[in-house]
Amino acid sequence: MAVKHGKKYEEALKMLDPVKEYSPEEAVGLAKKMSYAKFDETVELHLRLGLDPKNSAQQVRGVTLLPHGLGKTVRVLVFAQGEGEKSAREAGADTVGGDDLIQKVNEGWLDFDVAIATPDMMGKVGKLGRVLGRKGLMPNPKSGTVVAAAELPQAIKDARKGRLEFKLDRTAIIHVPVGKVSFTEDKLMDNLTAVVESVVKAKPTGAKGQYIKSASLNTTLGVGIKLDLKPTLSLTSA
Repeated sequence: MAVKHGKKYEEALKMLDPVKEYSPEEAVGLAKKMSYAKFDETVELHLRLGLDPKNSAQQVRGVTLLPHGLGKTVRVLVFAQGEGEKSAREAGADTVGGDDLIQKVNEGWLDFDVAIATPDMMGKVGKLGRVLGRKGLMPNPKSGTVVAAAELPQAIKDARKGRLEFKLDRTAIIHVPVGKVSFTEDKLMDNLTAVVESVVKAKPTGAKGQYIKSASLNTTLGVGIKLDLKPTLSLTSA
């Protein structure tokens, strides 16, 4: 059965050439024009990779800093004690604590966007895998969210600035937000460039063949816009 879309969606669809592959600049401009929701939609990038998600040598996971953030206030939680707890509080973390906070999270409290932990807390925080893992909130050294007490101020600053994690999903696709429709085209392009650069650099040594096979851009409720791979993968902040 064909999916029935609303009138506004159909009107937006008329702006799109279904067979054309758009340059990043064209796609960003078109995504803003095609947005019809009453709320500030998120602009999303989707990259299909030529990798096998089941192959441990072909996993992709990384972190990038979006120059202009994601257009929302990021609530930072820090699992720390002693000097780490003091450092996190002074750096302005929204929530800081040790055993009591771990228990609170274990009971289902998840009013935060990023979780950071000091190494000495990971033995206990690791038990929250069932709660934090499925939400993508588990602190991880590879993503820069398990840091020494002295590094907490910078980690918290990065989280607020626009720290974005990305990883390959089960269908060999990376889905990431790059900003809001209300952002200027220049800001969206800066964020898009940062993500593409980071994903390209994260290419695993075990990758064979074409690394990135296709890319598309869309807003939360919008139509997918095919990206021309050549100019997209040539994006650079330099």
